[in-house]
Amino acid sequence: MKNEEMALLFSEATPYIQKYHGKTMVIKYGGNAMINETLKNAVMNDLVTLTLLGVRVVLVHGGGPAINEMLKKVGVESHFAGGLRVTDDDTMEAVQEVLIGKVNQQLVWALNEYGHNAVGISGADGKTLKAVPVSPELGRVGHIREVSPELIETILDDDYIPVIASVACGPDGFFNVNADEAASAVAEALHADKLIYLTDVDGLFADVNDKGSLIRSLTKAETKSILASGELAGGMVPKVRSIVEAMDRGVSEVVILNGKSPHSLLLEIFTDAGVGTLFTQE
Repeated sequence: MKNEEMALLFSEATPYIQKYHGKTMVIKYGGNAMINETLKNAVMNDLVTLTLLGVRVVLVHGGGPAINEMLKKVGVESHFAGGLRVTDDDTMEAVQEVLIGKVNQQLVWALNEYGHNAVGISGADGKTLKAVPVSPELGRVGHIREVSPELIETILDDDYIPVIASVACGPDGFFNVNADEAASAVAEALHADKLIYLTDVDGLFADVNDKGSLIRSLTKAETKSILASGELAGGMVPKVRSIVEAMDRGVSEVVILNGKSPHSLLLEIFTDAGVGTLFTQE
């Protein structure tokens, strides 16, 4: 990159650095975007860059592919309903082991390696995420009814990055909660300025079979209309539902980004064009 291009890049980024300095940003990281180690390390580097620029970063993660691998090893078959994993007791045990004992610790280690201290917790720690059962058919799948943000805020105030596994506490033990919903609820509780979903797709498409039909931006009203239309399928249903809930709770901006695209996080936040699909209040 030429010196002139570098200068223009910094010039373009300056107002965004000013905008987000000292602000809270909740980033949900999950799906197949977590599998490639090179890309994962690039994401961790970007998160550390954000903290160095004064952003209060909170990372919420799932770990579907790793859970699938574990369940396959132990001979437990996965079933999904409405984009949510049916979770019996055996599946719940695997979810806890994978999300808390493996994925969470790997992310904490990676962030620490890139130079910023991170603290790993689950939503059950400090009763941060409190859930109730969604339905008997889904087993130990929980819907978040309350967030206690004190532990997260303490970690942030001590200049650490909170890394939160999407496991919640309930009336009779642990619950598997959708990581998109967890990120949405955490963003609302922290009064976050921006909520970002780092996933394995470029954003929301008008036609899932047409890669040229990426929707660049949607208002809350337009998002609700798409959700009500029944056109969405699979994991995009709970994702868009959680986006609507986040905006209803006061989060001003939500973005779906492709975590498999190098530095998509920085391009979205610090450039005029941005990438992915941006959801706004109006």
